[in-house]
Amino acid sequence: MKLSVAIPESSLSDESLKIDKTRKISVLARACAIFKIETIYVYQEGNNKQDGNLMVMILKYLETPQFLRRRLFAKVNDLKFAGVLQPLRIPSHVTPANPKKISKGDVREGIVVSVKGKRFVDVGINQLIPFFGKTSVGKRVTVQFKEGHPNFSIKEISRSEAPEYWGYTVKERANLFSLLSEWKGNIILTSRKGKTATKEQIAKYTKSDQPTLVVFGSPEKGIHEILGGKMKNVQNAKSLNFFPNQATQTVRLEEALLGTLSILNAQTTS
Repeated sequence: MKLSVAIPESSLSDESLKIDKTRKISVLARACAIFKIETIYVYQEGNNKQDGNLMVMILKYLETPQFLRRRLFAKVNDLKFAGVLQPLRIPSHVTPANPKKISKGDVREGIVVSVKGKRFVDVGINQLIPFFGKTSVGKRVTVQFKEGHPNFSIKEISRSEAPEYWGYTVKERANLFSLLSEWKGNIILTSRKGKTATKEQIAKYTKSDQPTLVVFGSPEKGIHEILGGKMKNVQNAKSLNFFPNQATQTVRLEEALLGTLSILNAQTTS
């Protein structure tokens, strides 16, 4: 099952300190990495643009391999508490620095650099590899080795071509309705007002070949309140309650995300 999630900019409104907001984003990122989320959509909701920018920045920062971060991210206030972030244990981050351990077929993340008018890719092995792909200088790129050590040769590939889960992408959307309107696939709206999520209902999504978008509301507003009258115009969507025993109390987003993805994953692997 190909899963993506949508979370609002206002997801951080229940935290007042930036360090706590940073920790919360770290939990969200790890949950998405553990359950192999393809795309995290951050949609605008309320007057929370500053929180939205913080969330997008840190989600992208965490998904970037450590050896690339200093070159791709400037020293900005949004990364002030980067020291509290927990690393993502995904294959794109666990790569050897020893060039002798690189073999044909291996996939790496790198950054395109220019030396004397020629383009190369730095993949973190203290040796630049000639590059003939389309990605411009200074940009991050995913490459696969056509030849390993010592005669390195690479080709540019898309993240979906990697043999293992290679991390999530982060995209911003102006509002939830526009995101749902353009989504091509199944939509699960997580809501206390939805029907209790049964194994039979979940199985319809986990066995589907269509991509599935799991949508979450904010600490103050559920999805029904966010969409309002536009709710009836959303196609291919099902409103489900994954926590019926907690219907009278607010479930924190990080708990809802972890719990919902755990339930979907358990159904997928059963």
